[in-house]
Amino acid sequence: MKALTFVPFLKTTTMKMHLLGAAFCVSLAAFLSLQAQVPNEGLANSIIAARQKNAALMKQYSWNCRTELSEDGTAKDTRIDTVTWGPDGQPQHTLLNDQSNPVPRGFFRRRIADREKDQMEAYLKSLRAFLHQYTLPTSGQVINLISTGTIAPPGPDGVLQITGASVVVPGDTVSLSIDAPTRATRRMSIMTFFQGDAVNVTITFKTLASGLNYAAYMQVNVPDKGLTLLIQNYDFINQNN
Repeated sequence: MKALTFVPFLKTTTMKMHLLGAAFCVSLAAFLSLQAQVPNEGLANSIIAARQKNAALMKQYSWNCRTELSEDGTAKDTRIDTVTWGPDGQPQHTLLNDQSNPVPRGFFRRRIADREKDQMEAYLKSLRAFLHQYTLPTSGQVINLISTGTIAPPGPDGVLQITGASVVVPGDTVSLSIDAPTRATRRMSIMTFFQGDAVNVTITFKTLASGLNYAAYMQVNVPDKGLTLLIQNYDFINQNN
């Protein structure tokens, strides 16, 4: 008789444990799903999709890039490059024109000028690599900005304003103006620090009839060094036409 009463009890207990385990798994899955959600995830995904589509379209184009370097208000170097895409998928710059200040006469003065030029080129190369992080090249960086930043509702012009802090380095600020219908970037401003110097960047974007969204004008100011860098991208040509 004990065996007859024990078996149903065992079955009942086992069934309850299975049900309890199943309920726990469902609760855990729901909890993890809730944890995986990020604020404004839909907005982030739509911006990421628009950026990916634009990046693919950009690969069809070549264009000219004009760069002007000024120090303490005096133009030091102006160069124009044509930009194309290499086999590795990276942009390649080919020099078309370079207008640098005349090299000073005298061996020692020329050596000092060459050394200063090399130091400036190394500084600007490092600065460029540093600022590239603010293009938010990965989906994770876009999601992080949008999920942690402040988003103002679209104004009459249909532009979303997204502002984030400590995006790349502690204490920096990034502001993005996004066209609400197309998710294309209209304007970007950055305040950051590089090698102990404050750096301010403003970028204005344009959109071609094909839908290509690109950085038309970029200004980089390093007040502590008296440096201003002006970059203009123009004359975009679709190589598939």
